[in-house]
Amino acid sequence: MANPALTEDAVNAGAVAWVLTSTAFVFLMTAGLGFFYGGLVRDTNIINTMMMSVVSMGIVTLTWVVFGFSWAFGENCPFIGNFDYSLWMDLDMKMWGDSGLPALVFAAFQLTFAIIASAIISGSLVERMRFSAYCIMLALWSLLIYAPLCHWVWGPGGWIGEMGALDFAGGTVVHISSGVSGLVAGGILGPRRHVEKEVGPANVPFVILGGCLLWFGWLGFNGGSALSVTDGVAARAVATTLVASASSMLTWLAFERVLKGKSTSVGASVGAVAGLVCITPAAGFVTPGWSIAIGALGAPWCFATVELMNRINLVDDTLDAFGLHGSGGIAGAILTGIFAVDDGLIYSGSFELLGKQIAGAAAGVAFSAVGTAIIVGVMKMLVKLRIPEEHEIGGVDQHTHGETYHSPVKQYPKGGKSSDVSESTGLPSESV
Repeated sequence: MANPALTEDAVNAGAVAWVLTSTAFVFLMTAGLGFFYGGLVRDTNIINTMMMSVVSMGIVTLTWVVFGFSWAFGENCPFIGNFDYSLWMDLDMKMWGDSGLPALVFAAFQLTFAIIASAIISGSLVERMRFSAYCIMLALWSLLIYAPLCHWVWGPGGWIGEMGALDFAGGTVVHISSGVSGLVAGGILGPRRHVEKEVGPANVPFVILGGCLLWFGWLGFNGGSALSVTDGVAARAVATTLVASASSMLTWLAFERVLKGKSTSVGASVGAVAGLVCITPAAGFVTPGWSIAIGALGAPWCFATVELMNRINLVDDTLDAFGLHGSGGIAGAILTGIFAVDDGLIYSGSFELLGKQIAGAAAGVAFSAVGTAIIVGVMKMLVKLRIPEEHEIGGVDQHTHGETYHSPVKQYPKGGKSSDVSESTGLPSESV
């Protein structure tokens, strides 16, 4: 991909405005993921769980700037890029191909994808992994798994892209990679010790808020991936995203009602996210009508995966990162091969694209699984991965961060007044 010099005539102002806005949308998704995950765990682990999403904003930003973007989008190799864009060198002086975007705009937009992909993994690891070990794993994973896989699918000369497999906004790059990696890392880490004591989500409003923020941000996630506002692809991507997530949410609620007797607010949020994951690889390639089918088919696929994972209990996939993202990414890749305009099975009568979709998804699964197993396996030999048992059972927040979700209740001395108590410690003033 030739990147010409940045000139005023080459810049597409509308595209720049849309992609920069979408960058902000996608960046907000990581905060939404933090609320979504945080609401699902015990109240003694909410802060640690949310921090696992927040810290990815810092770690992955630096890894992406230093090497990640260059390894993902450098030229001249089907498997990995090069060092030409390390430290985002001179990107502010170049256009990104013929997209009408300054290269720095494209790099920043892609950064937000790397951040959210890395954060999704935490859903399989929360409530038992050391925060320091998790930070190390994030840095290594973003460079050694995410960046090469991104190059395979989206980078110039990447072999999956050259094969003809379609991935509009990251079904394989983001969701298969993170979901499968989380499952493998969770398996190596081992199950939670307190799992038998689980009584349900600690904060359902957090789950609802997080789900809504994810839905909002996903409009930029999929819509911004068009990189343009002039050919109708962005409009199609936004429309199909809205429709598929709505279809999936309602299908999920119906399954809950029939199989469990009640339709829950958590189910509504989880169902919407399942639809968002499933439509991601297809968003710009299918019609809004077929996106209803993608949502309606993706929801039971993910619902069944989550139920099966919980029943067989081989791996403690704490917050169903694989059940939603890994499984949903696979479903989305396959459904893209069926419903994509022109080349999909429904339109062409040919299985060619479907075969390429399956091959691309399988490659993403295999690479993510093997690569993550190597990273986490080596880390297990060198550093402690798990928090101490007493911290895990009692809750991670206080021991790891020195903070708690609930404000401490002040204890006043017998016969004393509030002025006799320290505001910071809750102890009588004379004892502070």
